Amino acid sequence: MPYFNLNDSLNLISKITPARGWNALKVWSSYRLSRILGRPIQWGYPISVSFEPTTSCNLRCPECPSGLRAFTRPTGMLKKDFFRRTIDDIYKELTYLIFYFQGEPYLNTEFLDMVKYATDKGIYTATSTNAHYLTDANAKKTVESGLDRLIISIDGTTQDVYKQYRVGGNLEKVMQGAKNIVKWKKELNSKKPFVFFQFLVVKHNEHQIEEIKQLAKEIGVDQVRFKTAQVYDYENDPNNLIPSIEKYSRYRKGKDGKMKSKSGLGNHCWKLWQGNVISWDGLVVPCCFDKDAAHRLGNLQVQTFKEVWNNDNYKQFRKEIMTSRKNIDICANCSEGLKVWED
Repeated sequence: MPYFNLNDSLNLISKITPARGWNALKVWSSYRLSRILGRPIQWGYPISVSFEPTTSCNLRCPECPSGLRAFTRPTGMLKKDFFRRTIDDIYKELTYLIFYFQGEPYLNTEFLDMVKYATDKGIYTATSTNAHYLTDANAKKTVESGLDRLIISIDGTTQDVYKQYRVGGNLEKVMQGAKNIVKWKKELNSKKPFVFFQFLVVKHNEHQIEEIKQLAKEIGVDQVRFKTAQVYDYENDPNNLIPSIEKYSRYRKGKDGKMKSKSGLGNHCWKLWQGNVISWDGLVVPCCFDKDAAHRLGNLQVQTFKEVWNNDNYKQFRKEIMTSRKNIDICANCSEGLKVWED
């Protein structure tokens, strides 16, 4: 069932200024009109944006380019000054800012300073972490930064199960990091960040679904979210990740016996109208499925965000989405509409 948290929802609503509300209405209206007319029309600017703090990661997860050290693009750290310059360009329209694309955000020592900068601009901020760097000091600074949402990836309730996907990870560190956040929220009398465990359901951990709910209650995090796993070679599933519980799988067997994606590939995509992703070095890509930044729609090192948003590359990509989405490689494994949310 879809999750709902009153405090978190009210907090998000509080970020919507008249300018942001008007922008969101323009974006939604242009998307609906585009679907009716069958051609792209774009009004307004993104409602949400993802910024990549770094491509570096301490773990080696088997379906992650960061973990596999398999990027064809350079690795590096997002610089604070570049981030601020971009936010200054779009903060009046922007409601939601995600500090995540690839990598572990807390490896960027300026990450929480950037969160604070966005918070001071009245933007709702979120990040996703493997929680290995949520030391007591970092947990305190996280709460003080004003971060609105903290997603903690935890894919097992025992070390032997957890480490099968989170290769090189230490479950005890993850749990201690979560406890540190819960502690400092209480110490600083803060309702933020809204903290939830994200449990990536794969074959080797699906038997721990009920256990992770209990663990979350014991630690005191706000919620548990179950996520379906993206498997690049899903027809063969070389790492044996696809779960047997169909509700938690992005794939199902077709009549020919081969695994196929459940997601429909209609010639439309809300993400192309309401948001995008910015890599640590300023590349603008359509969404989080373009992990190697192959579809580069612009470069914020040489253009402003608003110039990129309406450039010819963006117009052409939106047109392709609305005419032949099935031929776009990053759409083939898209899980939009397949997320599983539970308390």
